[in-house]
Formats: sequence, structure tokens, C-alpha cells
Amino acid sequence: MIGRLRGSVVARRSDGVTIEVGGIGFEVAVTPQALAASPGLGEPFVLHTHLHVREDAMTLFGFLEEAERDIFRLLLATSGIGPKVAMAILGSMRVEELHRAVTGEDVDALTLVPGIGKRSAQRILLDLKPKLVDTDVVSLGGDSGPGRLREALEGLGYAATEIREIIPEIPHDAPVEEQLRMALKALGRQV
Repeated sequence: MIGRLRGSVVARRSDGVTIEVGGIGFEVAVTPQALAASPGLGEPFVLHTHLHVREDAMTLFGFLEEAERDIFRLLLATSGIGPKVAMAILGSMRVEELHRAVTGEDVDALTLVPGIGKRSAQRILLDLKPKLVDTDVVSLGGDSGPGRLREALEGLGYAATEIREIIPEIPHDAPVEEQLRMALKALGRQV
């Protein structure tokens, strides 16, 4: 399916963006964090995507990091959780916060998400905990390149808005040290 898009942002909506790739505009639903990190119109943007197919619609969901997309897919496999609720969860919690809540069996943290009651939170904990332990998702979030880069830049005192602007420019497959060097260079150009 469509696992990743790299193209130019041609439109922004309250719940997503349209990215033009090879002359085709893809409407992508994104979390508030991804929307805030999206660049201006005409600027390049990379999203990791999940194509959700239903009988009456096909919807493309986009994420800044593969970790978010992988957690989204695990949430969809949870009984009673659809794409809207999964996006609400990822819009309210970072991947590492969700991981911490699930592994720590913190029902209260999940009930803070709009649309998640106590029973739904308990079901998520029950379904997700074994999956997080059995997969590589345990090391996602805080250990991912963009996540570690973001933490390092925040630790150096850079504002979240500055960080969001340069994260898409940095190749996520480079070592974190190299990413940090490139990010500092990019932030130096913005001054």
C-alpha cells in the first residue's frame, strides 16, 4: 500500500494536509502535532502513512514518525478502536507516553483522551500490552531518531516551533549525532 509520502504541501485543513507527489494530490488526515509541524504551502513534507480501507471510503492517515504509524496500526487491531479514536489517542499522547501508560497499566492516563472511557481504556491496556512487549514497538518513541533529536534540541533550549520547522529536513535514517549536527546547522541558518 502507500507507506510513505514525500512531496509538497498544497493545502492545509483543520484535520490534515494535501501533499502533491508526482502531480497527484493525496489528502492525508494527520494528528494535531503533525499538522503543527507541517511546513508552509509549496514546501517539502514527508509523512509515514497508513491507508485505511472501508467499504465506503479509503482514508490515508499520516504520521511524522514510523513509531506513531506502528502504534496507530496496533491501536486499530484493538477491539472497539477505530481510526478516529486511534488518532485522538495519538493526538493526546506521544508514543512514549502511550507506551508508559500501557506498560504501567495506567487507566487514568488513557481516560484523559476524549472518547476513551474506563472500559475502553482497560480494553486497550489488555489488548496492547502483550503486543508492545512482543514487538519492536517497545523501543519506539523515545529511542527513535526524530524523538531523540527533538529531545536533544529541547534540552539545548530551542523552542518547539523552531524544532518542528527543521525536523522534516533531517534524514531520519542518519545516526542521531549526524542528525543533531544537521539540525544545529539548519537552526543556525534561521537566525
